Amino acid sequence: MTTKMLQFVSVPQKQPDKRAATARRTDFDEIYEDFATPEAAEQASRCSQCGVPFCSVHCPLGNNIPDWLMLTAQGRLEEAYGVSSATNTFPEICGRICPQDRLCEGNCVIEPGFESVTIGAVERYITDTAFEKGWVKPVNPVLERSQSVAIIGAGPAGLAAADQLRAQGYKVHVYDRYDRVGGLLVYGIPGFKLEKHIVARRHQLLEEGGVVFHLGQGIGDGEGELSFADLRSRHDAVLIATGVYKSREIGGPGVGLAGIEKALDYLTASNRRSLGDTLPPEAQALDAAGKNVVVLGGGDTAMDCVRTAIRQGAKSVKCLYRRDKANMPGSAREVKNAEEEGVQFEWLAAPEAFLGDGHVSGVRAVRMKLGLPDATGRQSVEPLEGSSFTLDADLVIKALGFDPEPLPQLWGQKDLAVSRWGTLKVGQKDFMTSLPGVFAAGDIVRGASLVVWAIRDGRDAAASMHAWIQENVTATAKAEQG
Repeated sequence: MTTKMLQFVSVPQKQPDKRAATARRTDFDEIYEDFATPEAAEQASRCSQCGVPFCSVHCPLGNNIPDWLMLTAQGRLEEAYGVSSATNTFPEICGRICPQDRLCEGNCVIEPGFESVTIGAVERYITDTAFEKGWVKPVNPVLERSQSVAIIGAGPAGLAAADQLRAQGYKVHVYDRYDRVGGLLVYGIPGFKLEKHIVARRHQLLEEGGVVFHLGQGIGDGEGELSFADLRSRHDAVLIATGVYKSREIGGPGVGLAGIEKALDYLTASNRRSLGDTLPPEAQALDAAGKNVVVLGGGDTAMDCVRTAIRQGAKSVKCLYRRDKANMPGSAREVKNAEEEGVQFEWLAAPEAFLGDGHVSGVRAVRMKLGLPDATGRQSVEPLEGSSFTLDADLVIKALGFDPEPLPQLWGQKDLAVSRWGTLKVGQKDFMTSLPGVFAAGDIVRGASLVVWAIRDGRDAAASMHAWIQENVTATAKAEQG
């Protein structure tokens, strides 16, 4: 086992072996193989142990990456797991789905020409090994507290907060309208990026640690739902971590034709099918088999859709994106994987109409050109006159991003303040909403973002909730006693 670092000068970068595109097109299994122990140690030894670790600086969680790379290179894997899990609630998930090329690996300071350290794959290897060896244990609070907290949403932000609050000894109750724990980790992200047993084992671990889950429990005033006021009365503090699920729409002639679907509906149907669920009649048509598929958008959700369509046996799969490849918001690694699997990209192209008689049969698009930067600093796009063209399409999937649902209206909480984008307003430091004792974290606050940011927000919100409970609820109880 190597103990020396700075091996990037003699050891080339190596990602874990990737299954051949012809094989991975046929199933929803993860496409990367696991590192063997010698490979993980060798790749970890490439770290330069720089004085200012830009990999950590550009990690939303501030992970101590050089430390656990060095421990991995030295074969001290249990210690490496301890360091990794100290700042990250779910390192095995981040190692699989984080866009490392834009975050830690993209900011590695190894000299040009030697390529960055393979951080994500080593992170995944450390925690997968920890699970295999039995090093990952349920939360075991030193002190059991009398106060209870409610968390609305069992996605990454809610689960990260649940873990932290349970560690503090609180009674933690997680409410989610879906029948499985994980949120978009289960229903939005396909199995070829994150197999569902990875999430399920975290669910089991949290339950073993004493977190109580109320699945299939919506919040609101509808039939079978629990009112927000009632929920709030049952607990000493509440965290809203619902995420954002409202799909952004697109205009234009023919937009109401059958066969034009929302990305999340399509991905949820696919994931449920893979999980063995019986789909309702309206979801059974969300299958790309034998169809010409056009996906609109250029983010990671669009990549999930095109790669899912390939696996479902689509006749053709095209991705229509109005900017060029360099300006695509999705992970460059995901774009490459999609290209290998047979997805065709129409760069600098935008839809202007949907064709068909009752059901979509084509997308009329126009070529675009990049213009001057707009107010955000991003280049604007302009249509090229006379450049229209048509793509055959039996299924069009809109992957244009997500907006928050109108929670104040849905929950009858007119005093729950929102931003002009509809996200919940919270204190910059304490994550508290306009309602005392009600906190919020994750995408419902920052808008559609990365899983790693949701984990960070969930952990930080949990710390604020703990401080608030100790300052307010405990003080009130003492006052009543005295």
